[in-house]
Amino acid sequence: MLLILLCLFIAVVAVQFLYYVVFFGKFSFAKPQTATPKRVPISVIVCAKNEAENVANFIPLLAEQNYSDYEIVLIDDASSDDTLELFEAFEKQYSNVKLVKVENNEAFWGNKKFALTLGIKAAKYEYLLFTDADCYPKTTGWITEMSAHFTKEKTIVLGYGAYERIKGSFLNKIIRFETLLTATQYFSWAKLGKPYMGVGRNMAYKREEFFKTNGFIEHMKIRSGDDDLFINEASNARNTTICYTPESFTFSMPKTTFKDWFTQKRRHVATAKHYKSFDRTQLAIFYGSQLLFIVLPIILLAFQFQWIVVTSLIGFRYLFAWLSMGFAAGKLKEKDVMYWFPVIEIILIFTQLNVFVTNTFSKPVQWK
Repeated sequence: MLLILLCLFIAVVAVQFLYYVVFFGKFSFAKPQTATPKRVPISVIVCAKNEAENVANFIPLLAEQNYSDYEIVLIDDASSDDTLELFEAFEKQYSNVKLVKVENNEAFWGNKKFALTLGIKAAKYEYLLFTDADCYPKTTGWITEMSAHFTKEKTIVLGYGAYERIKGSFLNKIIRFETLLTATQYFSWAKLGKPYMGVGRNMAYKREEFFKTNGFIEHMKIRSGDDDLFINEASNARNTTICYTPESFTFSMPKTTFKDWFTQKRRHVATAKHYKSFDRTQLAIFYGSQLLFIVLPIILLAFQFQWIVVTSLIGFRYLFAWLSMGFAAGKLKEKDVMYWFPVIEIILIFTQLNVFVTNTFSKPVQWK
């Protein structure tokens, strides 16, 4: 039995090598990115529901973008706070701001996808750039960087939505490492010609892609997924590219309690079960091999079975995983989290397992 477990452990390490070096290496070891500015007209779309404090701080930053031809489409999704009043003030203050007011619809009550659909239809331009109400661009060149990656063929651009650093918070390091890992995955699979998700904090696409898939109609009843489920349906090897220049990053504030972050994770995992079968399978293989990499050596070392081989495999695996994620962290300016890589990884593996078990027995709380 121990010999069988050792063979299984060797296979697990081989699978991990395939993911971290062969698959993730497509992004991790890629050259720094450059692109020629296109200056195509852009509609920046922001949907907000009860986000008064955030929009007061961040919408002016969108208005300060160094881009010649763009509009900002602000969608108020039936807010009950001061969001609408702030949007109306911005519309008066900035000539390129367009306001879309959404009233509660009985069929689509509280559904962000319905609100986004109205905003997309109201947009003046064909190229659409999305971010969330609690996000802000790192530089005034955000639109320039994201739009530079549009071509005749590439009509979907996946960007990076980072989280702010909170000094002295270990939870913050966990959240940012998980965000780094997720981005490494979806960037890598996009480069491999199998794009499967993007984040609404920072992504862009041509409006024709929205209408090709009949918008969000296939998953309208699922509250989440206006970003990743849409990309999972609409993207392919021909029409999708990525943007990871530091000037293209957006930032938002992360959760500050483990409970809130765990709830957020539950929603993300629940949404992922609606991905295409290939994407669900590759994600299951990766996270399954992550768990087995922790469990199997514990059993083998407990019985001191071939401990030299086992410890050598552990060291080899951490070497290539650390290198791959380290290069990815360098590209996405998250190097500080890599010092805690082994500890954070173990926490994430068992958090993922906990999320899976919890979601099996109860439904996660949906987006507001």
